[in-house]
Amino acid sequence: MTKALMKKYARLIARVGANVQKGQGVMLYAETAQAPFAALVAEACYKAGAKWVEVNWSYQPLTKLDYRYQKLETLCNVPKYKEEKFRMYADELPCMIHILSEDPDGLAGIDQEKMQKAGIARHKVLKPYNDAMENRYQWTIAAVPSTEWAQKVFPGETKARAVALLWDAILQTVRVSADNDPVAAWKAHNETFARYAKALNDAKFDTLEYKSANGTDFRVTLNPRGIWKGGCDKTLAGVQHNPNMPTEEIFTTPLKGKAEGRLVSTKPLSYQGQLIEDFSIDFKDGRAVAWRAAKNESLLGQMLSMDEGAPFLGELALVPVESPVNQTGILFYNTLFDENASCHVALGRGFADCLEGFETMSKQEQTDAGVNDSIIHVDFMVGANDLSVTGFKDGRAVKVFENGTWAEGFGG
Repeated sequence: MTKALMKKYARLIARVGANVQKGQGVMLYAETAQAPFAALVAEACYKAGAKWVEVNWSYQPLTKLDYRYQKLETLCNVPKYKEEKFRMYADELPCMIHILSEDPDGLAGIDQEKMQKAGIARHKVLKPYNDAMENRYQWTIAAVPSTEWAQKVFPGETKARAVALLWDAILQTVRVSADNDPVAAWKAHNETFARYAKALNDAKFDTLEYKSANGTDFRVTLNPRGIWKGGCDKTLAGVQHNPNMPTEEIFTTPLKGKAEGRLVSTKPLSYQGQLIEDFSIDFKDGRAVAWRAAKNESLLGQMLSMDEGAPFLGELALVPVESPVNQTGILFYNTLFDENASCHVALGRGFADCLEGFETMSKQEQTDAGVNDSIIHVDFMVGANDLSVTGFKDGRAVKVFENGTWAEGFGG
């Protein structure tokens, strides 16, 4: 991978992903193995006008050791200095840039109950600061290859070849090449999102029905105040940013408590450093009431019991099969990519900014309006080549998706 291409990608992350503003701070999250690329992103942020860039380093083997050897009481504790840092974030509203590269199986063997309890405890302490920041700062998630991740995706290749192949796939999906202007490419990409989001918002469907030969047979009620969004987002101050790079989804938040039927996952789910494979979930009155998985079924159950909101849905997302991510033909074992290859739903926390007028609503008013709240927000993929999605409005049916893509004439 040439340094010129990596610089181009880093600039895209800073300018289009996070859209760093002059005088704004930046928190950059990265694995230690990605230090050279993190430095390129930091430089791009400074050139965009960042006041400061702080890197929060992680190293997955050390994280695994923490969970293995620390007592639960220690893992649950949030030191005062960390709490003060989150207080500072809520006051200063720096950009948040996350560079993913973790091994999909990197936390296998860890006591999942211990990890779950620690996560819940830390979340309770930090939730007031996260709530105070919601929709007030720019953030983005991107990725670069690690050797472990690359060899999971390309198991028959040498380390160097696997990393090179994963680099090629990532740059293809984020629209970066040697001879293009990725900023212009993302501008056009965001305009396409706007067209389909408008079609869905104009339709004002009451419900959506999903069907596939794999066993998916599911109906969900949309929030009457809900709006569909896609691509770029805006802070309450009007600053545009692209939260996910890549992104191919048009999404909304459904009405809590109104979903029935079965959803069959079409791709493995990477959760807490382990893979949940070949699973399905049954819903009744909006809640996941039964599930099965060929691999890590107990982990799936633990995820669904994380808190009161975990077994309810927080997101519906439509992604056509011609998505560039899907067209690579690669299973990335990473939700950032795999969710953008396929229609998906998310368990757990919903998006308040998918409600009309959310800006003037309190957290309680958003909850009362049917937005689910949870410590988790976990996407799982349900898209298939034969998936159909039908929208219903006052009893009238409209084809939204046919054979895994936008129905002819919808959003055209």
